[in-house]
Amino acid sequence: MPVIKILPHPEYCPQGAEISAPAGTSICEAMLDNHINIEHACDMSCACTTCHVIVREGFQSLGELDENEEDLLDRAWGLEPQSRLGCQALLAQTNVTVEIPKYTINHAKENH
Repeated sequence: MPVIKILPHPEYCPQGAEISAPAGTSICEAMLDNHINIEHACDMSCACTTCHVIVREGFQSLGELDENEEDLLDRAWGLEPQSRLGCQALLAQTNVTVEIPKYTINHAKENH
């Protein structure tokens, strides 16, 4: 099972974490299943950017971005070449390291 290393984030994961999830699971689902409550305002339907993550290691293993994800990422805060939407980035058999950006663009932040 691939391991996701999550770099420290002051709100969602202050100490950082290492979690595992089966291949085919999205990064967002894996985080939520492990009590890392990353925002996901659209319920993981690829309609917002609140689950934006930056993949620091293992980016190539996640597969191609589709056009809808690319268009949405253009609106994400702190966009980098290794940015993905956590809800669309499906794990393969390779470990990944992700960083949750400091800010999101969420006009109606929810408590999850």
